[in-house]
Amino acid sequence: MPTTASDILVENLIRWGVDVVFGLPGDGINGIMEALRQRQDEIRFVQVRHEEAAAFMACGYAKFTGRLGVCLATSGPGGIHLLNGLYDAKLDGAPVLAITGLQFHDLVHTFTQQDVELDKLFMDACVYNARIMGAAHVANVVNLAIRTALDRRGPVHLTMPVDMQSAPAKHDERSERNVPHHLDTTRPAAPPVAGEADLDRAAAILNAGKRVCILAGRGALHAEGELAETAELLAAPVAKALLGKGALPDQHPHCTGGVGMLGTVPSQKALAECDTLLIVGSSFPYIEFYPEPGKARAIQIDADATRIGLRYPVEVGLAGDATATLNALLPRLHEHGDSSFLNRIQAAVAEWRDELKEQGTSTDSPMKPQVVAYELNRLLADDTIVTTDSGTNTSWAARFLEMRGRMMFSVSGNLASMACGLPYANAAALAFPERPVIALVGDGGLSMLMGELATTAKYKLNVKIVVIKNNSLGQIKWEQMAFLGNPEFGCELQPIDFAAVARACGIKGYAIADAGRCSTVLAEAFAKPGPALIEATVDPDEPPFPPRTTLKQGRNILSALLHGTKDSADIAEHLAAGAARQLV
Repeated sequence: MPTTASDILVENLIRWGVDVVFGLPGDGINGIMEALRQRQDEIRFVQVRHEEAAAFMACGYAKFTGRLGVCLATSGPGGIHLLNGLYDAKLDGAPVLAITGLQFHDLVHTFTQQDVELDKLFMDACVYNARIMGAAHVANVVNLAIRTALDRRGPVHLTMPVDMQSAPAKHDERSERNVPHHLDTTRPAAPPVAGEADLDRAAAILNAGKRVCILAGRGALHAEGELAETAELLAAPVAKALLGKGALPDQHPHCTGGVGMLGTVPSQKALAECDTLLIVGSSFPYIEFYPEPGKARAIQIDADATRIGLRYPVEVGLAGDATATLNALLPRLHEHGDSSFLNRIQAAVAEWRDELKEQGTSTDSPMKPQVVAYELNRLLADDTIVTTDSGTNTSWAARFLEMRGRMMFSVSGNLASMACGLPYANAAALAFPERPVIALVGDGGLSMLMGELATTAKYKLNVKIVVIKNNSLGQIKWEQMAFLGNPEFGCELQPIDFAAVARACGIKGYAIADAGRCSTVLAEAFAKPGPALIEATVDPDEPPFPPRTTLKQGRNILSALLHGTKDSADIAEHLAAGAARQLV
């Protein structure tokens, strides 16, 4: 029988099936921590070293499991630190519950210590946001918050004054209208399938198309079979947004790889040349990579109806779950007899793979980052969970790490936040302790939340961290040069010995700087289960260019080189040898 408001909170979390909470203790949540301590055999508290990591872990946990991710932080600064991870959940549609403490209820807004009204602060970040007003209020708002997070696929927030957390439940009588036992923990049903007429119209457009292309995103992650069958019927290449990287195996004959800045030449070619576009569970934000408006007829499937037509004009929008909608659509589709468009794209895929192999087997010194990603890909088991950060390392992960078997992949998608890779990996390892987990991260992103190496070590997580070390904020460096024509500024990083830091945290640390030893060192680090970090020092002047570089970008780089970019001669040599041949 719960005796405090915090007991009621924890009891309701357990009723909803929550079995892990990520957070950091603080005096603003002492009552909640005590309630968790008393129920630790039913719900696990995982301590992080920074609250931002707790929110990232909750987001990653939700993405990989499909379940609610929960994070906990103290009042004031602890709660503020959650915001970045909560915006990550908001922009990528992950169900997350954030719980925070608040100052004493009768000292709110009096300039007391840590006097931050977190419910007001979180108004934009969360799809539901409430301040708990007493023990009798807890069950109502907890159940509504969790239901909202699962139904609307986003973060929700509850904050509770610290004095109310330990207040006896029996002393807070219900109001006369707050009748007990009117709540349940029924999970919201999946969105309904579109109507028959819309399905017929969509099928007619797809059947009439001569050059059909499919763009798959995170909404298609659990529709692999249906996606493959649709592609085969329509003789359609399948391009994947980054969050949809696991939607179809990369070796599938219809798969063309990623799209956009981190994508592939065949994906860009398929999107540019198609006359019909089927968008499945994606609102990929870079509209310049879609077909030109009016060039392709489009159908879009999305569980969130508000996202239909958001990036490209569609003739028919099908609101609903991707698996159910494709199953309803498939019987209406005809087998395309003409596969010439697909064959042409498949030839481009073969050329692209040859190019990746050439990059990945380079013996140049300094070692190319492509070599690390190429050799890493060869070691991945078919049930590996892969995470990455936002930076040049994302480019190498997107292009070289091939999804196969039961592999899963995620990253901070629309927020594109740095520092998410390690917390995501830690969360994945806690959720799936029997599976290998790989975090391919950059030196910039890792150094932001480097303390989470201690979390990896503390819980003995089966996480291998591969750090692409170029001593630079490489993505920003190249954006400054290629997009703006400006010399690099403010991007150079003080070198860190990450292998030594890992060892100091209790993790095996390895270092690679020679392409000839890359495969051997990676294999040694991967040979035994448990945490390990591999620091890979790579060429800082290797550009992570998009699959095709424009003449304008080429001119911008030339301008940047001529106006003070450091090591401009070395960079020019790299461009002449590699990326410049892609200018169109």
